[in-house]
Amino acid sequence: MSRSPGEFRIVESLQQLGKDISAKQLRYHNRRVMVSKQFTFDAAHHLHAYEGKCKNLHGHTYNVVFGISALPDETGITVDFGTIKSIWKNEMEGFLDHRYLNETLPPMNTTAENMVVWMYEQMEAALIKANEEGLMREARTEFVRLFETPTSYAEIRREWMQHENE
Repeated sequence: MSRSPGEFRIVESLQQLGKDISAKQLRYHNRRVMVSKQFTFDAAHHLHAYEGKCKNLHGHTYNVVFGISALPDETGITVDFGTIKSIWKNEMEGFLDHRYLNETLPPMNTTAENMVVWMYEQMEAALIKANEEGLMREARTEFVRLFETPTSYAEIRREWMQHENE
């Protein structure tokens, strides 16, 4: 019996590994794919050598987006979203969420432009370690975008970080 693609139906049985699909079929391709994960944190800071409202202590609800690429493993997963979340929780969130950034981050003016590079460095270091431990296949940070307000963000990209290091 033929059904049209948009027709509603109840699944009669769940696909089973080893019966309906083989382990070799799980990885459909071997191409680099990027996944993104987003986090929110609240923090206070002030800027040095700046004449404007931001020279005073104030706070933001920041939103950060990480773009991570890798090659798929044997199950077809490039980077598990849970792994990105673990890196965020273990390597960065403690320095950022509900913190006074001027004292928890390395010595820097706590601009979005400086903070986004620090976040890139933290994520990249964690991914290098994960690659060495065999948890991912050639995972790397492609970009980090840090929103200071809903309409204003700073972004760093892999090619800019690499170009500056040459």
